[in-house]
Amino acid sequence: MTGFSKLAKVESKLLLRDPSAIFSMAVPLFILVIFSGGTSPGDTALPSMSMTIAVGLVGLYMVPTTLATYRERGILRRLSTTPVSPGALLSVQLILQLVFALLASAVLVTVSVVIFQAALPARAVAMVTAFLLGTSAIFAVGLLIAATAASGRAANGIGVLLYFPLAFLGGLMQPKEAMPELLATIGEFTPLGLFRQAVHDAWSGAATQPLLLAIMAVYALLIGLVAARFFRWE
Repeated sequence: MTGFSKLAKVESKLLLRDPSAIFSMAVPLFILVIFSGGTSPGDTALPSMSMTIAVGLVGLYMVPTTLATYRERGILRRLSTTPVSPGALLSVQLILQLVFALLASAVLVTVSVVIFQAALPARAVAMVTAFLLGTSAIFAVGLLIAATAASGRAANGIGVLLYFPLAFLGGLMQPKEAMPELLATIGEFTPLGLFRQAVHDAWSGAATQPLLLAIMAVYALLIGLVAARFFRWE
């Protein structure tokens, strides 16, 4: 077993024991169950909203808190003296968080379809594309938080404080139709708003909006580059 695979195994066990992982899985599932009573068979809005909440919590809460805590405890610095580099740990963490987001989304899709009779995603390729681009954009924001936060607790606080306004603007707390027009328009171009709309389009079978995908790709690239520029290993 290589050093990278050993590291992945250890980090996987730590992730499964992390209370924030349970929180990030339970909250969207709870919302799905609570609001499912007001939906009809074949619904597509609630599942896409729940998936956005799950990915948002992983990207804005789990990713920055974990990485900033590792830096605060000197784990990244100590790894620089071993055959396993800090970059390897960063790669493992991002891969594991992506896998966790995928698993959470799979659970939500299964519960939506099997229990609440929601429609299956109509366009699988569009769904995968929207998921990967949206997750990349949201994770890039999480990396920027981790890069600039002074400690794990600070990263946690910043992530939570950033999540709720983005969730509100993105239409995760109330329908866009109930929001002032200006706020609704702004929300459409936030990472969570873009992700929710792109996933909903793919789920419902609506035509892909290339602009949404392009903006998510730009967010992922630009914010990711800024995060890489300011990321500190110690």
